[in-house]
Amino acid sequence: MQLKVGGITPFSATDYPGKLAAVVFVQGCPWRCGYCHNPHLQSRTEDSPLAWEQVLALLQRRVGLIDAVVFSGGEPTMDAGLEDAMREVRSLGFGVGLHTAGMYPRRLQEVLPLVDWVGMDIKATPQGYDAITQVADSAKAVWASAGILLASGVTHEFRTTVHPDLHSEQDLLALAQTLNAMGVRNYAMQVFRNTGCQNIDLTVISTTTYPSADLIAKVCALFDRFVLRRE
Repeated sequence: MQLKVGGITPFSATDYPGKLAAVVFVQGCPWRCGYCHNPHLQSRTEDSPLAWEQVLALLQRRVGLIDAVVFSGGEPTMDAGLEDAMREVRSLGFGVGLHTAGMYPRRLQEVLPLVDWVGMDIKATPQGYDAITQVADSAKAVWASAGILLASGVTHEFRTTVHPDLHSEQDLLALAQTLNAMGVRNYAMQVFRNTGCQNIDLTVISTTTYPSADLIAKVCALFDRFVLRRE
């Protein structure tokens, strides 16, 4: 089964830490997070917008120019063609990165042996998940995936996109404490950006002073590496 690709970025210096990478955006996501910046990738169309053969041909031309290929989305682990696509990418000599929200723990476990780095989105505390994803009981799979990733030894970053209308500072501290207790050592908070978001109610709320310096200091103290991203 071939990967259903919604788009590709041929060159990125920000999607895989320390590597120059191409980013393959896999089509489809079962969640409907209000702050999503790729809502056009949420649905899976009958025909792939970009044939995998075309993507592979482009990547072959990038050999020697980039270090890695990152599979992003959408949610790449929902696609049964992900494992084969990763194998083909590795055969070209590229490292493999994965962006995932952890909603399919079994497939995550299957592909992790082929992955060099994972960026895993943690959207909220377990109690706050459903309000963000608009899907009932959505946290259970995520926390299973988090455990699988931590046990795998694969280099990774956990990160949370934060918005004052969705995450109180009390919630964010509780989430950081939960991750710390699980053994997470590398964490990032990414302040919401308007780019691509179709939820006007979220875009009109200022994030200039959010999160506070006090919260940042408390969260930073919990991890070996912590970064706050505003851009």
